[in-house]
Amino acid sequence: MHAAAFARCKLDARYVAVELPPEQLAPTVTRMKALPFAGWNCTLPHKIALVGLVDELADSARQLGGVNTVLNDRGRLVGFNTDGEGWVWALREEFSLDVRDLRVMILGAGGAGRALAKQAALERCEKLVLVNRTEATARELASSLAPYFDTQKLLGADARLKVTPWDEALIAKELDQIDLLVNATSIGLKPGDPAALPARILQPHLCVYDTIYRPAKTKLLSAAEEAGARAANGLSMLLHQGALSFEIWTGQQAPLTVMKAALRKAVAG
Repeated sequence: MHAAAFARCKLDARYVAVELPPEQLAPTVTRMKALPFAGWNCTLPHKIALVGLVDELADSARQLGGVNTVLNDRGRLVGFNTDGEGWVWALREEFSLDVRDLRVMILGAGGAGRALAKQAALERCEKLVLVNRTEATARELASSLAPYFDTQKLLGADARLKVTPWDEALIAKELDQIDLLVNATSIGLKPGDPAALPARILQPHLCVYDTIYRPAKTKLLSAAEEAGARAANGLSMLLHQGALSFEIWTGQQAPLTVMKAALRKAVAG
């Protein structure tokens, strides 16, 4: 998608892949800084480590606790995180909804779940429910987010920030008061994976967003459709976080239509 954007904007630039193990991250960043890289993206497992390797952190990286985009500003590396804002734009595209208006449940409290939970808190969503296999991890995350929900804003007798164990009966009960369900786990990546949640506990009023985009329709999304819920995969989040990175590097508006077409073609291939 970046190559297509560079071509459309007539920019003399290339986007290349650099695959490396964690122990090679620091020396590789030093080498890339000395080369004519305008910047780069970073994916797992390097996002957190990169925080300590850049010269400056933008607010987005500081707030989300990881770097997925680096700008090489004449030798000074500035770290950004476009994942959270990319997700916000994706929800607007897919469901015509803003996070700040929603009661949100996020499955998973790892890298992706943590970033999206923090973004939901920054957006001051109506309610946030965290669900994770290791409940202690979700509670630690909730504790760090508590200041964002410590306001006079009330939802009747219901807490605006909650942790729910990964128990179908408890999740089903909680879904009565949820607008947006987000899968931020890896459940669904492998062909043999079950649905993250079964159709029998999903409800027609829900919007279901799976951050996984390959396969295009996970079993969770099939379950959502079976339950009559609106559903979307993570391709739109990938697009919008990439578009924001493009704008950071170039200072130009991203050609979204061109990038989307290239992305869909690449994923389909």
